[in-house]
Formats: sequence, C-alpha cells, structure tokens
Amino acid sequence: MSVDPTIPSLRLSELTAAIDKTLKNTFEGRSWWVVADVTSHTHKTDKNYHHLDLVENDPVTRVMLARVHATAWGAGSRSIEQFQRVTGQRFTNNIRVLMNVSVQFHAVYGLSLQINQVDPNFTLGAMEQQRRATLDRLVAENPGFISRVGDGFRTFNHELTMRMVIQRIAIVSSASSAGWQDFCHTLQNNPHGYRFLCDDYFTLVQGEANAQQVVDRLVDIVESAVPYDAVVIIRGGGAQTDFLIFDSHQIGKAIARFPIPVITGIGHQKNETIADVMAHTATKTPTQAAERIIAHNRSFEERVNGFQKSIIIRSQQQLSAKLQKMSSLSSNVTRQTQSILFDRKRHLLTMATTLAAKPAILVANRQKDIKQTIANIRSFAALLLKSKQGYLNHQLAMVNALSPQNTLNRGFAIIKAAGRITSNPDDLNPGTEAEIILRNETIHTVVRSKSPYYGRDFNL
Repeated sequence: MSVDPTIPSLRLSELTAAIDKTLKNTFEGRSWWVVADVTSHTHKTDKNYHHLDLVENDPVTRVMLARVHATAWGAGSRSIEQFQRVTGQRFTNNIRVLMNVSVQFHAVYGLSLQINQVDPNFTLGAMEQQRRATLDRLVAENPGFISRVGDGFRTFNHELTMRMVIQRIAIVSSASSAGWQDFCHTLQNNPHGYRFLCDDYFTLVQGEANAQQVVDRLVDIVESAVPYDAVVIIRGGGAQTDFLIFDSHQIGKAIARFPIPVITGIGHQKNETIADVMAHTATKTPTQAAERIIAHNRSFEERVNGFQKSIIIRSQQQLSAKLQKMSSLSSNVTRQTQSILFDRKRHLLTMATTLAAKPAILVANRQKDIKQTIANIRSFAALLLKSKQGYLNHQLAMVNALSPQNTLNRGFAIIKAAGRITSNPDDLNPGTEAEIILRNETIHTVVRSKSPYYGRDFNL
C-alpha cells in the first residue's frame, strides 16, 4: 500500500506534545478521588518510591474495565505509610483503596497517575462490609447451625460441651509458625505438670486462596476418627491482611458445623475474625489459647480438690459423731480388754526377747563364714602365685638356653657380613669381608672361596 506524499504528517514527538498540552489544559492543577484495586505493586525502599497499576474489574464478569499505571513518592509515600499504620495491613496487591490522584503524561513513559493521598477509612470500611456480608451469608445458608443472638452469633460448635479435661488436641497451624511454637511451649511447660497429647495438622494459614487447605485439614481431623477433646487453630501475628483467610466463608462454615470444640488463637490484637465468631472458644494469641486450656484443666482440678475437702469435712463430722457414740462404750470395753492386753503384752515381750537374740546368732554365723572364705582365698592365692612363679622360672630357663651367648658357649659361631648377622651363603661371596664371632673372640676375615654343603657329617 503506497502513501500519498501530499497527505500532511506529524513527527511522533509533535503528536505527544499535542497530547501533553491537551491533558495539561484539562487536568493540570486538579486531582480526583478514585476507587481502584492495586496490582503489580513494587516498592523501592532506598528512594521510598511506589510503582503500581490501578485496575477496575466488572463486579459480575470480572472483565477488566480500566487499567492505569500509578506512582507515589514524597507526600504520596508518606500517606501510604500512614495507611499501613492505621489499617494494620501492608499496602500491597489485591486490596481496594480510595486515593487522591493527579493525571500525568510523559512523552516516553506515557499516561500515569500520581498518588497524593490514600484514605485508610475506605479500606477499613470495605473490609468490614465484606465481613458483614460473609456473616449474613453464613446465617442464611446454615439454618440450625448458625443463628444471630442479639448482636452476636450462636453456632453448633458453641453448643458443644467441652470435656471436663482437655488432653488430646489436634493443632491446625503452619509448620513454620512462631505461634505454633509458642503454643506448644506454653502447653508442655505448664506449672501444674499437666500432660497433653498433641497431633499436628500443618497447612498454610495465610492468603485467602489457601482457605480450602485449612478446611481440608479439618476434614482430615474428622476422618482420622481420633477422639480429640478439642481442635486448636493458631498462627502467629502479622498484618491485618494476613488474617483475611480467617474471614473466609469456607472456614467460617466448617468451624460452625464442626463436631469437636474449636479453640482459636490466631494472633490478632484488634477485631475478631469470622473464625473467632464461629468457634467454641476464641482467644487473641496462640499463647492465650494454651493458657485457656491449662486454666480449663486447672478449674477441673480445683473442683475435684473442693469435692475432696467436702468429703474430708463430712467424714470428720461423721467420725466425730461415731466417736461420741463409741465413747460411751469405751469404758466397758477398756475394762474387759485390759487383762487381755496385759497378757498379750507379756507374750509379745517374750517373743521380742527371742527375736532379739536371733540376729546376734545369725551375725556370728555369717562372720564365721566370712573368715573361712578369707582363709580360703589367701590359701588359693598362695598356691596360684607359686604355680605362676614356677611357670616364669621355666620360661626364663628357656630364654637363657636360646640366648646367643649360650649358643656360642656350645661351640657355634655367628657370622656377620656388611655389619649384620647372616646365615645366607649369598651374602658371603669371594672377596667379602666378614666377622666370625666365637665365644670369647671375633675373627675378621675375607672369603677366599665357597663350595656347596650337602650335609656331610662332622665331628664337634
């Protein structure tokens, strides 16, 4: 396709300059409050710059309707820091925010929005609105299991009776959670010496997308058929968004209908989650969950101790009444039994005298046996030493008989060649200097010749 050279054209820079001028005429010096979702967020901590995309999706089809790049620095970054302090959550992806923005255009980087201010109240309100909608849905979809009672809620799990003593516990938590470690440490190191049997059902406890994993662990607990006294759901502290998983419909429904009492210790210090509302017992932290269990068992122990004291008091009262009744009979019984007791006492004294003499006899016999054993040991030791001495003398005689000097004394000679003793003819060739060691002298000689020896007899 050919281009007509007569058609007027613009350089790209001229077009972007015209766009920039038009946008400035319309948007310069003005700002708008915009509601959007955050995505593709990055933060350069050294410069405190935020880069992100603001998007809007259709609430029904989830089709993206708009997307604009945005930046924040200076006052915008400080507003984001304030947002995080107020809401207790990180400024990150997948959160809906209300922010004041200005329109910017750059010939190279294109259209973007500059964030001037972020309203934390809008995000808090949106989270609370979503939470209330989830609670309404739980009540509507689970009649008989969840109901409103005044400003609160009553669930099937609430109505379960906690066993008088909690000992076997299923723990739903992350394997790397510091809260799980705090819970176990507090439970196992309780000051009363209570022992607990805990089974871990580890899962991810962060991120709304992982809510089904938590529900799956609850299903595993039921299918295990282990008679747990309670189920504890815990995690450590974190930002507000870290707890959104516990505001999910799936977890709330599973806890409300769960057949074992559920205790939550999710680690938040502010508003309670839907999981807390649906659970049998809600605590703020994993440590408090452990302390609540310990206190529950301690309460049972105190009641038992109270019963024990009541039984003792009642027994003392009964005993006092019986003692008074017996007192009237004691005088008669005493007179009749004194003679019997006197006879028995005399008999016991006789037996005591006899018994006192027996240990002395036994000790004397044992001492005699010990002395005889010591004598036997000494006798056997002397015989053994004598036997070993004879054996040593025999060995010494053998060593002396085989010594080189005795060999020389019997008329034999020792030959040395090259400074060492030898019996190998190959070491003694003609011309070799040698030493012949006799009983009292050493002869230095040179080998003149040698011939084979076939074992001819010779006279000594």
